[in-house]
Amino acid sequence: MKAIRRFTVRPVLPEPLGPLSDLARNLRWSWHTGTRELFEAVDPEGWRAAGRDPVRLLGSVSAARLAELAADRTFLDRLTAAAADLDAYLREDRWYQRRDAGLGDGADEADTAADDSDPAAAGGLPAAIAYFSPEFGITAALPQYSGGLGILAGDHLKSASDLGVPLIGVGLLYRHGYFRQSLSRDGWQQETYPVLDPHELPLTQLREADGAPALVELALPGGRALRARIWLAQVGRVPLLMLDSDVEENGQSEREVTDRLYGGGSEHRLLQEMLLGIGGVRAVRTYCRLTGHPEPEVFHTNEGHAGFLGLERIRELTAGNTDGAGFEAALGAVRAGTVFTTHTPVPAGIDRFDRALVAHHFGADGELPGVDVERVLGLGLETYQGGDPNLFNMAVMGLRLAGRANGVSILHGAVSRGMFAGLWPGFDASEVPITSVTNGVHAPTWVAPEVAELGARQIGRDRAEQALAIGGRARWEAVAGIPDADIWEVRRALRGRLVDEVRERLRASWRRRGAAAAELGWIDGVLDPDVLTIGFARRVPSYKRLTLMLKDRERLTRMLLDPEHPVQIVVAGKAHPADDGGKRLIQELVHFADDPRVRHRIVFLPDYGMGMAQNLYPGCDVWLNNPLRPLEACGTSGMKAALNGCLNLSVLDGWWDEWYEPDLGWAIPTADGSAAADENRRDELEAGALYELIENRIAPRFYDRSAHADGAAGADGAGLPGRWIEMVRRTLVTLGPKVVAGRMVREYVERLYAPAARAHRALDTAAAGELAAWKYRVRTLWPYVSIEHVETLSALSDGAVPATAELGATLSLRVGVGLGELRPDDVEVQAVAGRVGSDDTIADAQTFPLKPAGGPDGEGRWVYEGPLALDRTGSFGYTVRVLPSHALLANAADLGLVALPTEAAGENAGVLMR
Repeated sequence: MKAIRRFTVRPVLPEPLGPLSDLARNLRWSWHTGTRELFEAVDPEGWRAAGRDPVRLLGSVSAARLAELAADRTFLDRLTAAAADLDAYLREDRWYQRRDAGLGDGADEADTAADDSDPAAAGGLPAAIAYFSPEFGITAALPQYSGGLGILAGDHLKSASDLGVPLIGVGLLYRHGYFRQSLSRDGWQQETYPVLDPHELPLTQLREADGAPALVELALPGGRALRARIWLAQVGRVPLLMLDSDVEENGQSEREVTDRLYGGGSEHRLLQEMLLGIGGVRAVRTYCRLTGHPEPEVFHTNEGHAGFLGLERIRELTAGNTDGAGFEAALGAVRAGTVFTTHTPVPAGIDRFDRALVAHHFGADGELPGVDVERVLGLGLETYQGGDPNLFNMAVMGLRLAGRANGVSILHGAVSRGMFAGLWPGFDASEVPITSVTNGVHAPTWVAPEVAELGARQIGRDRAEQALAIGGRARWEAVAGIPDADIWEVRRALRGRLVDEVRERLRASWRRRGAAAAELGWIDGVLDPDVLTIGFARRVPSYKRLTLMLKDRERLTRMLLDPEHPVQIVVAGKAHPADDGGKRLIQELVHFADDPRVRHRIVFLPDYGMGMAQNLYPGCDVWLNNPLRPLEACGTSGMKAALNGCLNLSVLDGWWDEWYEPDLGWAIPTADGSAAADENRRDELEAGALYELIENRIAPRFYDRSAHADGAAGADGAGLPGRWIEMVRRTLVTLGPKVVAGRMVREYVERLYAPAARAHRALDTAAAGELAAWKYRVRTLWPYVSIEHVETLSALSDGAVPATAELGATLSLRVGVGLGELRPDDVEVQAVAGRVGSDDTIADAQTFPLKPAGGPDGEGRWVYEGPLALDRTGSFGYTVRVLPSHALLANAADLGLVALPTEAAGENAGVLMR
């Protein structure tokens, strides 16, 4: 029989144990080893049974055990210390507070983003930043994530907490979360969606002063409404607000809006994203009103899903003033304080909605009453060359609503500039205003305690914790002093722990696939703690190429079973429920791993998630990543592996493209030219390169015990692989301070949040109105801007321009510019110079400002002049251009307007200097 109603019965803790509740409700326990150890001491067996979730643990521990602990002075002393430690963590000044006060960054070496940034960023930092994401991976106990985007968002919040950055996280609470994965007997992915009860999660409900649940409400077409409760997850110092539409005040379809992460059809997804963006802003306002938290000055959109937050902020600013001028002024003010991060390198990864669907939801009775729906549509429609003007693109809206935008690695930034170049016609892709902040990972979450302890023994626990949370080269360089034997002992112990977990998970998986216990004796021999272990775990879209390793199955089999240099591989990953192609890839891999010849050397583990990952990364020796370049935006799993001394074996994509060095791992060569266009040939070549690296370089080095000069041995008495250990040490020392999320969040603060806050403050109501009026005037008059004449003079006595010139020479430029009714203060005239190719395209361009030297004449023409230094050898060329200029523009391409010379004007201008 099924219950007709479900509710949670909470335990009543004895008064001395009261602090346990506060410790359980603050998710800092998920990355604080001491707090987790305290909960394990409550009931070690119950802790494991509860999935290492303190809330579930406290809901199941017996009254007798609680009474026993309440009388245990040793336990109570530990509890008091843990509570005091959390209180100090929540209250003390941290990096952000010291930085805002101009006291430096608290680091002990000059390697932080802050040290290379504009010094003005050190003061006047934002009072608060709202960070929106459709998913957050904080802990397995709060399963509201599907993959890298969510884990990155969770790590962003945790690192912000460690640094003291006043972030407010905003997301949705999915009643079914993401799916749980299992396999059929035939290896086909199967999905289940367990119901999540918010009362059984580490959440509290936000309530009004009278105790009523705090609600946000959105207007829907037809007079309907979408309402949502606000749940609060406390992530250290950072509040995470999560909206839940499963409330009695809603109709059935509205209750289901937050049912599943990335589920449903187009309208379902649109409603989710409206609730996240519009409802999220309203939730932030409610939270600040009820708690006194400072209002955010900066809004950060993590991918386009939350882009509608900009529309809600425009609505706030245009209340009672919905004419065109009011909308444009509000748009300018909103853009100033908005940061947009794109995570996808492919158009197919972006949410796009039919324009009619969006118009239906933002029409006369929708969420922006009184605002012409065409203005809303204009923010997201693909009205550029190569776009589809009938589609509303969430990333395009995100870029149009953000004054600052970034990709998540240097390579991804370049890819994004090319992908979105159509939004800035007339500008080279390199000038598209999308920068990059390379992702990082929250080291305290992902570094195994044994690895952290190595550092603590070397430099002390406090400095080791700072190294994990903040970074800093000097702290990480201390790893260089750790003895080889200690490093190897830890690496072997972690590998052994992974072997134990793999066997446990594999046995459970086979039982779910229908196998009897009597069939599974072979699992006791799966994997070996002394064999080179390669890990591969990620989502399973086709571009990540889960099955590239299977291209030559006989060769792979020989590698796995090699008598001298055997290899073992652990694979995990989920395909989207609607992606049958991804499911077929999983099934193909599972069929190979089921072969009795190799099943002790290669395994597929279903239901990849945070709980599995935290043992998988440390336990592997090599982390494999073989996507199609350049389709991996960042690839943070390799960062988590590197922090544990696991070496990367990857295509040069994402973060590995910018930080790869031969001493840190291996780069898989990629196919170029015609081979890259032939899918089968490309995969064949790249798989061959992968096999070659493992067989001839990686495995021999792992098993080489002759390289250790002093003949040192490990705990098992075997010789040590000295060259391998040195690569582990180099990985920790070199990559450690780079890949930590503390470095990433510091960069966001200095390079994006602080400038956005300054721009937000500069654009008060009056300034925003003036800027909007100026933009309108410039756009209206821009067709009358022209470059009518370009004259080049050299230092030669006759003033002629030679066909060749010497390095260091200077040319003088004189440019005739027609400005119509605009003034010189409205524009900037530039020379753009650099090396040129055979098609005269300028590369590695530099800009040189030209100054007004006379005018206007009777037709509004001005003369601009300036020097052009010939500062590089080879084929050299230049052009000139006119751009709008205003002190409050975020960048030169902000309006997307540029005037270039006509052929007649430039006939004396494009001289090549050789």
